[in-house]
Amino acid sequence: MRNLVNKKALLQETLGYILEEELIQEMSEIARVRETVADEIIIHVGDELLMIPIVISGSIKVSRENASGNELLLYYIEGGDTCAMTLQCCVRKVDSQIKATAMEPSLLLMFPVENMDKWMDKYKSWRSFILSSYHSRMMELMETIDAMAFMRLDERLLKYLTDQVKLMGSMELNHTHQQIADDLHSSRVVISRLLKQLETKGIIAIHRNKIVMKEF
Repeated sequence: MRNLVNKKALLQETLGYILEEELIQEMSEIARVRETVADEIIIHVGDELLMIPIVISGSIKVSRENASGNELLLYYIEGGDTCAMTLQCCVRKVDSQIKATAMEPSLLLMFPVENMDKWMDKYKSWRSFILSSYHSRMMELMETIDAMAFMRLDERLLKYLTDQVKLMGSMELNHTHQQIADDLHSSRVVISRLLKQLETKGIIAIHRNKIVMKEF
């Protein structure tokens, strides 16, 4: 477990450009460290939200999930981000409406929900950070809706793969066809067929449990 000095250093490195020193100090005193592995579920739909995460490193997928377990990708949060929908649930005092899954080994700092309102009133920088987070996530949600409404599935698939390369920082993606199908709200059979078409065009190479982007 990381000590207080390290937590403060992590916060300064990640958010020191926007948050004042007094707030960084207060956050470091109450933060809990959580380290995840790839594909670990951090928040389930229906969870009581007692802690709010800020991502220090890695990336988290935020999705909606229905009673049958079907998922719809909403957006990703990366280093320096927090989850706007989780914050909204806290404000409304309702259980989680989203599922959050680590895309890769990630480092999070977790903060008690009761501090959210207090910091909004006490620190202008925290209020700006939260409003900026709401705006960023809203724009990403609009992009997701636009893609579903106006793009063909093959176009959405190529955009998805390109976005994943940027997110993961690698041309090699360890994504299964089923995982991609879930994220794009499609079927594995359809996604496999479209991936094969991209491979035929020389855009990707398909290996066992791995997809390599050849064009970017």
